[in-house]
Amino acid sequence: MRTLRKYLSWLWRHSEGVRWRIAAGVVLGLVNVALTLCFIWVCKRLVDIATGEAGGSIMAYTGIVLGIIVVRLAVQALSVRIENLSVSKMNFIIRSRLYNILLEARWSGREKLHSGDTLNRIETDSSTVTGVICTDFQQFVTTMVQLVAAVVFLCLMDWRLALLLVVVTPLLLSFSKIFFKKMRTLTRNIRDTESRVQSHLQESLQHRVVIKSMENEPAMAERLDDLQSIEYGQVLERTRFNIFARTVVSAAFQLGYIAAFLWGVYGIWHGSITFGVMTAFLQLVGQIQRPVVNLTRQIPSFVYATASIDRLMELEDAPKEEMAEPRLLDGSIGVKVDSVTFRYPDGERDILKDFSYDFAPGSRTAIVGETGIGKSTLVRMMLALLHPVKGSISLYNSDDSVEVSPSTRCNLVYVPQGNTLFSGTIRENLRMGDPLADDARMAEVLETAAASFVMDLPDGLDTVCGEGGAGLSEGQAQRIAIARGLLRGGNVLLLDEFSSSLDPETEARLMENLVSSSPGKTMIFITHREKIAEYCHGVCRLERA
Repeated sequence: MRTLRKYLSWLWRHSEGVRWRIAAGVVLGLVNVALTLCFIWVCKRLVDIATGEAGGSIMAYTGIVLGIIVVRLAVQALSVRIENLSVSKMNFIIRSRLYNILLEARWSGREKLHSGDTLNRIETDSSTVTGVICTDFQQFVTTMVQLVAAVVFLCLMDWRLALLLVVVTPLLLSFSKIFFKKMRTLTRNIRDTESRVQSHLQESLQHRVVIKSMENEPAMAERLDDLQSIEYGQVLERTRFNIFARTVVSAAFQLGYIAAFLWGVYGIWHGSITFGVMTAFLQLVGQIQRPVVNLTRQIPSFVYATASIDRLMELEDAPKEEMAEPRLLDGSIGVKVDSVTFRYPDGERDILKDFSYDFAPGSRTAIVGETGIGKSTLVRMMLALLHPVKGSISLYNSDDSVEVSPSTRCNLVYVPQGNTLFSGTIRENLRMGDPLADDARMAEVLETAAASFVMDLPDGLDTVCGEGGAGLSEGQAQRIAIARGLLRGGNVLLLDEFSSSLDPETEARLMENLVSSSPGKTMIFITHREKIAEYCHGVCRLERA
C-alpha cells in the first residue's frame, strides 16, 4: 500500500498543468458510456417494435439511433483531441522538470549513470509514464464505470445472467494479478537493456572517427547485436506472459458470450424474454467483457509505468546543489586554498593532500604537473563543482572574504579543456557567456581571443557549427570558447589547457591579448607548456600526494 501511495503521489505531482484535460477526457469517456447504454436500450426498443412486442414509431427510434451515433462520433473526436494535447503537454512537463533537476544536481565528476542511460530515461520512460497518466488512467476510469453500468443494466433485465458474469470477472482479474510482479521485473530489465543499447549507440556515433581509425567497426557492430539479442530475448519472454494471460482471458470471455447467447435462446424458446431483450443481452455481455479485456491490458501498462517511475525517481533523487543568490566581489579577487585534501567518494587515494596556495588578486599563475595529478580537480573545487574532504577554498578582495560555493561562480570565468562548443551558430555560442552581448562586444572578445577570423567567415557570427564544433578546427573552436568565457565578465579567469591546439605564434598572440586586455584580473592557467609560465607571476607545481 505504501508503494502504491508513492506511485500515485508521484503521478499527482507530475500531472500538474494537465489535470483539467485529464478530467475533461474522463467526463467525455463517461458521456460515451452513457450514449452506448442509450444506444443499446433504443436498439432493444426498435427490435421489440419490429416484432410487435412493444408500440412506437420505428422512424422516430431510428432517428434517435442515428442521432446517438452522430453525437458519439463527435464525443470520440473531441476526446482524441484532448488526449493528444494532454500527452504532448505532459511529456513536455516531465521532460522539462527532469532536465532542470539534472542541471541543478550536484556534479560529482564520476556520474553513476551513463549519459545514454539518462537520455533513455528522459525519453522512453517519460513517454511510458505520460501514456499512463493521459491515456490509460482516463480509460481505466471509463472502463470501470462502463463495467458497473453494464452490470446494473443487465441486473435489471436478468439478475441470474448478471451474477454469472460478475462471478467470472474477479477470477479473471485475480489471474492477471499473479503476473504483476514478474511483468514488472521483466519490464525493468528491458528498460535497463534499452539504456545500454542507447549508450552504446551514442558513444559509437560520438567517437566514430576513433572506431574507424582503429578499424573496430565489426567489433562495435557485434557488441550492438549482442545487446539487441539480450533485449529481444527479454521482450520475447514478456510477450509469452502476455499471450498466455490474454489467451486464458479470451477463452473465458468466449465461454461467457456463448453462455449469454444460449441463455437468450432458452428464454425465447420458453417465451420468458423478447427478441429485443435477446439483442440487449448480447450487446451488454460485450459491454461487460470488453471492459474486463481492457483492464487486463491496462494492468500491464500500469506495471510498465511503475518500472519507468522507479527509473525516473532515481534521476530525481540526485542530490541538488545548494543554491543561493550570486555573491559578486568587487575589484581584484584572490583565491586562497588552505590545507585542502580531496579524494573521490569511490577513490582509493587522495588526489590532493594538505595543499595550500594563495593566488593573489591580480596575479597570473600557471598550474603545472603531470597528468592526473589534480590540476583540473583543483579548478573544479574553486568552482564549487567538487568539494574538499578537508580544508577550504575562499575568494577574497581587500574588503571581504567568502568560501567558494555555487553562489560565488559569478566571479569566475572558466574555459575547460577540449572542444566545448554547442551545435548552432557562433553567435548563439557566444551569447551563452552574455545573452545581451551585441555584435561590437562579440567582435571585441573575439579579437582578444585571437579569433577575429570569425568576422571574415562568409556568414560571420551566424556561421553554423555542427555537433562538437564540427566545421571548425580544434584551435578555432578553442578560441571561440575562450571568447565565450570572456563575455561573462568575472574577475578570475580559469583556463584549463586553453591553448593545447594552438600553434606557438597564435598562443603568444592570445597570451599578450589576455594580459593587455585584463588588467587587475586574476588569471590561473592549467598548462603543460612552459611558454605560458613566462607570462605568469608564479608557478604552482602540483606533486603526487
